[in-house]
Amino acid sequence: MEEKQFDPYQFIGFILIAMILTWMLMRNQNSDLIENSNNQEIIKSNQSISSSNKDINKIESSPIQLSYGVFSKWLEPKEIEIVSIENEDLKVEISSKGANISLLNLKTFTNHLYEPLNLIENGNHQLNIQLKTRLGLLIQSKDIFFESEREIKNEYQAVTFIAKFSKNKFLKLKYILPNKGYKMTFKIESSGLENILIPDELELKWDKSLYRNSKSIDYESRYTQLTYAYEKDKIDDLSISGEDQDDEEQIRWVSYRQHFFSSILIPETPFRKAYFESKDLINEKSLEGKFTKRLSSSFPIYNKNGNLMSNMSFYFGPTDYRTLKSYGNSLEESVPVGWGIFGWINKYVFLPLFSWLASFFPYGISIIILTVIVRLAMSPVTYKSYVSQIKMKVLRPEIEELNKKYKNDAVKKQQETMSLYAKTGVNPLSGCIPALIQLPVFYALFSFFPVAFELRQKSFLWADDLSSYDSVLQLPFSIIFYGDHVSLFPILASAAIFVYTLMTTGQNPMPQQEGVPNMKFIIYLMPLMMLVFFNNYASGLSLYYFISNSLTIILMIVIKNFIVKEDKIRAQIDENKNKPRKAGGFSERLQKAMEAAEAQKKMNQKNKRSR
Repeated sequence: MEEKQFDPYQFIGFILIAMILTWMLMRNQNSDLIENSNNQEIIKSNQSISSSNKDINKIESSPIQLSYGVFSKWLEPKEIEIVSIENEDLKVEISSKGANISLLNLKTFTNHLYEPLNLIENGNHQLNIQLKTRLGLLIQSKDIFFESEREIKNEYQAVTFIAKFSKNKFLKLKYILPNKGYKMTFKIESSGLENILIPDELELKWDKSLYRNSKSIDYESRYTQLTYAYEKDKIDDLSISGEDQDDEEQIRWVSYRQHFFSSILIPETPFRKAYFESKDLINEKSLEGKFTKRLSSSFPIYNKNGNLMSNMSFYFGPTDYRTLKSYGNSLEESVPVGWGIFGWINKYVFLPLFSWLASFFPYGISIIILTVIVRLAMSPVTYKSYVSQIKMKVLRPEIEELNKKYKNDAVKKQQETMSLYAKTGVNPLSGCIPALIQLPVFYALFSFFPVAFELRQKSFLWADDLSSYDSVLQLPFSIIFYGDHVSLFPILASAAIFVYTLMTTGQNPMPQQEGVPNMKFIIYLMPLMMLVFFNNYASGLSLYYFISNSLTIILMIVIKNFIVKEDKIRAQIDENKNKPRKAGGFSERLQKAMEAAEAQKKMNQKNKRSR
């Protein structure tokens, strides 16, 4: 058997394998160490990145802090809270951002679509306090996130919004709503800001876009207006159309008056000055229009050495004369019942009379009864006017003879005509005076019916709303000035006016004279104008004109057939001709004046010839 010998190559191979294994083992251990080391570095890196992100966030928020300083605490976004307070008449929701009213609902009224009537919703209203600091910063309350506190008492509900720096440094806004009524108190107060704010740069700005609440947006817009009271007893307003601006001092209240609802701001102490703006928002698509006007006002806020201290009230309610009057401050003057004597007649005659009638009868019947009362009260005037027309008709043949005889001499013709009037005892102006007496009454009623809040959403016959037009036919197109519908009451009123005009002009068919409008043209023009322009007016007004003119026609028929006889008037005129003429009188004075003018004319002509 052969003996095994030592193989050096195997030994070398073994050593090499051992060395390789040892190297591989050490390499794996180093790899784990490196990986662990790398992981540690990654963790540190991630921590560094996270820390950097936090620093970046700090850097991103720092401009607000740097720009607004201590005020940045007020402007940091927070969860918005809606606080609700309400009474018998109003429901009010107020947002903690800006302490602005976000919803104001009149609980007992609906709009033209019979939906809840909200004077404020969807951001159409903004009350903003502008604060200017001594460092030149402009802080606006609409951007401030307030903390809120609600308070419920037996007599009222209140909500306080406060933005604090510290316990003794804050801005506070407070709304107080009594248990009933349309008036709400608003208080502005600040403390500890006297060294921060500039006293002369504190301003309250009130902006509002007025929602449409009536069937005809164009008609509603005619009665939508910014009105304000200033000094002791003065009232003024901005234009009802287009854009308008104005400024005034010593403002007692400012009203954003819609046709039937108003938003009025009443300061406890008159605003030292104010600036007003109005912009019409009606576009061509009136049927789809949402807003009528946008109104804005700005006032300096009363402060004491830089700390705000201002109390005021808001009225959110109907534009009803009696309701507004019950709140004092002459708020009823914002209702356009007419100026001068016309307004006086409405305030002290028609408003109380119509309210009294409406307490017993339906509103349509009340309009008819009111019209009957007015026509009966005016019947003596109607009688005088008719008698004057008969007298002029009797004299018509003689006047025509004078016109032919002196057709080339106007002065002589006028002298002889005046002489005829003097002989017969006929006053040519006696027919005009009754018409002038009736004018204030009829114009007052023209102003009264469109603003009579009682007529809103009250129906009569086919009219579903006496404060709006009474459409009986919807047209597939729109006619300029007329509209896209047909209202029946204006047609009836126009027909009555046409018949009345025929009757009155028929009594006194004056011949066409140079420079005098053709009476036949006027006969057709007046009813046509009423038909066109009253198509979009309140049906209550058209009902009044229809009944009024119908009653006038009946009165004239009764007077003609049962009271005044043309033969008797003719006999009276003939008798007057034979009586001795009395000196004086209007006709006599007019005739003498004309004779003097004629004598002066002849003298002037004679002087010209002598030259």
